[in-house]
Amino acid sequence: MTEPVFPEGILTLERSGRVPLAEQIYRGFRDAVRSGLLVSGTRLPSTRRLASTLDVARNTVNAAYDLLQAEGIISVKAGAAPRITEGFSLEGNTGIRVAPAFKSNLSGRGLAMSTNVRGEAWASRDGALQPGAPALDCFPYEEWARCLRRAARMERSPDLQYRNYSGVPVLKEQLSRHLAAERGVRTEPAQILITSSMQASLSLLSMALSDPGDEAWLEEPGYLGARTAFQVAGLSIRQLPVDDQGADAERMPATGVSPKLIYVTPSHQYPLGVRMPLGRRLSLLEATRSAGAVILEDDYDSEFLFSGRPVAALYGLAEEGQVVYLGTFSKSLMPGLRLSYCVVPPQLVEPLQQLMRNMGCAASVQIQVALAQFMDSGAYKKHLKHIRKIYAERGALLVRTLNERLGNRVEVEAPSGNVQVAMMFREQVDDNALATAMQERGFAVSPLGNCYQGKERKSGLIIGFADASARQITQGVDTLGTLLDSQATVSTF
Repeated sequence: MTEPVFPEGILTLERSGRVPLAEQIYRGFRDAVRSGLLVSGTRLPSTRRLASTLDVARNTVNAAYDLLQAEGIISVKAGAAPRITEGFSLEGNTGIRVAPAFKSNLSGRGLAMSTNVRGEAWASRDGALQPGAPALDCFPYEEWARCLRRAARMERSPDLQYRNYSGVPVLKEQLSRHLAAERGVRTEPAQILITSSMQASLSLLSMALSDPGDEAWLEEPGYLGARTAFQVAGLSIRQLPVDDQGADAERMPATGVSPKLIYVTPSHQYPLGVRMPLGRRLSLLEATRSAGAVILEDDYDSEFLFSGRPVAALYGLAEEGQVVYLGTFSKSLMPGLRLSYCVVPPQLVEPLQQLMRNMGCAASVQIQVALAQFMDSGAYKKHLKHIRKIYAERGALLVRTLNERLGNRVEVEAPSGNVQVAMMFREQVDDNALATAMQERGFAVSPLGNCYQGKERKSGLIIGFADASARQITQGVDTLGTLLDSQATVSTF
């Protein structure tokens, strides 16, 4: 009986993150068949054995084998080892036909829109400790299901027709009351636009409020979604310095060119998590007034404040038209709802509503109605109160575990809110390689350095805690310590 083939001389994995590991395994076996190293009928290792040999996740091998099976290269039968398909060959005209490389017809704008600004090492797979992931184990599924069922029974409602592209009135009214009570944002319901995501809001506003070549200020380090929106809109991005009090407009050097847009996260700066005090907020508003710019205020994770008193939103401090306020339900409920919103000046309501219709970027009507009912019943407020306590406990546990296990190698502070922490290394570490290694072991952390656009890049990880159990936190920190001890990811840059 032919012995199972192992990857020596056949598979060499490159772990920089540029090419997915599953694709490398697939290509390795395919090329070995083409070159004759593997002949038809050859037995291959089981997924478990190959994953152990290559030190990758078993799902990675499963994905590679699925691709090979789909192309007829291997045959998989229940209870038997995978084999190179009998009679299969990639020589000449037999076997599968390899399609010629497709020539991209993307336009320059298409290329810009499809660029992965976050980088290949950014967490895009499922796993523990993922930044931005809310606690799905705490979600009130029964209450939400009741609201969904009632919303699904909407009959002959005008909202089910081609209208209200910017959001259904009942949800706008609930949001107007909520924002006034919780954030000091007083607005008419008509000024609220409901979108499918924060990214959709940023893209909509970037295109509507600026022209290609205009200047935009973005926090450094800053939110990659905003950078993506600005780049797609063709804007010239300048880095807005951030310190332990958030963005500092007074440190922006004079260039003679005024910005059109200024993006900030004053409640919990992304990704560092610091809060912008009142004095810094007033200074930013004054700089904006002088420039004639519009601030895009992403009130990031304002629902989660573990200590101290909340600071008023910029929108509530600004003159009319100076600030557009943005929020999302991705963290307070779940990303899968695909619901975000922005509060815009009255004069922008009609043109932005038309732009939303032109672009087709409307959110689900029934999900909006269900959320309105969820808020009206008091379930949303109750849910927020419940998860604030849990998030505070999980965040404190993560920081305590990091300091106890790795305090001499990392810098991290207890969060005053938020659903994640920014951890920095005291030594020079390739955080892209380290993040990729963590992801391969089931921990979906992201490299902090990718949030920097300038030359001064700080190395670290963005680590989520909201959806993490105590066991996952402990295992994640232990895995991080083991990887650092191996020195495999340490770099001199």
